[in-house]
Amino acid sequence: MSSSYLPATTDSLVLATETKTPSEAISILYRVLDNPSSSSEALRIKEQAISNLSDLLRQENKAEELKNLLTQLRPFFSLIPKAKTAKIVRGIVDAVAKIPDTSDLQIALCKEMVQWTRAEKRTFLRQRIEARLAALLMENKEYSEALNLLSGLIKEVRRLDDKLLLVDIDLLESKLHFSLRNLPKAKAALTAARTAANAIYVPPAQQGTIDLQSGILHAEEKDYKTAYSYFYEAFEAFNALEDPQAIYSLKYMLLCKIMVSQADDVAGIISSPKVGLQYQGPELDAMKAIADAHSKRSLKLFETALQNFRAQLEEDPIVHRHLSSLYDTLLEQNLCRLIEPFSRVEISHIAELIELPADHVEKKLSQMILDKKFAGTLDQGAGCLVIFDDPKTDAIYPATLETISNMAKVVDSLYVRSAKIMA
Repeated sequence: MSSSYLPATTDSLVLATETKTPSEAISILYRVLDNPSSSSEALRIKEQAISNLSDLLRQENKAEELKNLLTQLRPFFSLIPKAKTAKIVRGIVDAVAKIPDTSDLQIALCKEMVQWTRAEKRTFLRQRIEARLAALLMENKEYSEALNLLSGLIKEVRRLDDKLLLVDIDLLESKLHFSLRNLPKAKAALTAARTAANAIYVPPAQQGTIDLQSGILHAEEKDYKTAYSYFYEAFEAFNALEDPQAIYSLKYMLLCKIMVSQADDVAGIISSPKVGLQYQGPELDAMKAIADAHSKRSLKLFETALQNFRAQLEEDPIVHRHLSSLYDTLLEQNLCRLIEPFSRVEISHIAELIELPADHVEKKLSQMILDKKFAGTLDQGAGCLVIFDDPKTDAIYPATLETISNMAKVVDSLYVRSAKIMA
């Protein structure tokens, strides 16, 4: 901070806004914060200066300075109410989060603030910072540390019965267990979040997040129709708020349509007035390409879509997981259709017909033979697939078993009759 300070007045704030460069405005606002005055008006002006300063530092991508600002403001926090302190701290943490490639810095900042809040006994703020820290650790794939942090936090918040925070934490726990592929625990945590949410008013954005997570879990269980309805509810909520998550809800809605073999509906949804031009972009183009490939049962178009939209399809773990199973199903159906007329066929010929690499086709055929999708063997020396006729089941064995079963019933019936006569 600068050695000379400026008066904590509205004029100083106006002076900062009238400067030619952001660096000059930042310098002026630092000098306002240097003012030792602690009158109510001075504190109000300083609060506004902090808000303006954090916005400027965010625009300039000065994440390290934002982190240092929180440390420098600690003496100021002792002069204002705890609720205002919590608002300022969360505002600065949010500002750092908006700067790209700062996940490690955010984690370090949250850990530092957790230590400070423990020392200052600011429980309300600490719990929210810890929840943010757990979310950051999960994004960073540090799942065990995030789970340890959440387990202690959930017990503490349940004792205090802070429903709104409990909804956030339970929802975060559900996402964490889903990332660890623990579906039963993910569902249990989501149920807990819904139970807590039913007892209070939940903001639309949070309700949308709950619906989005519900849809993801139902899709994981292959219940795509229910998942679609949840994704639709989430889309409605996020669309009304103009939240960026709306595009992901819409993307997963289209995925559900494709997975239930209603790919023809995708074009209609994309061109509907509600979606319109607002959400047009690579995310929807990717789903449209997949829907087109599915409608035409074309593996080549499917492969092309995966290559052209790698970021939207391969790098989205939810879409990637479902498209992998869809691709396998499509590939198996196409291979079974192609080999049906043959008793012996070259693998290279099948690869040529299906327009895929020969080694890829050979690998899939061997997997299908092992899974007993058809009877056959691979002659790798000749590079051929030999298909056997389906073995006919001999009807004599089931007929014999049925006869023995009927004889047993007759014997039992005769025994009952003889028992009645003897009685």
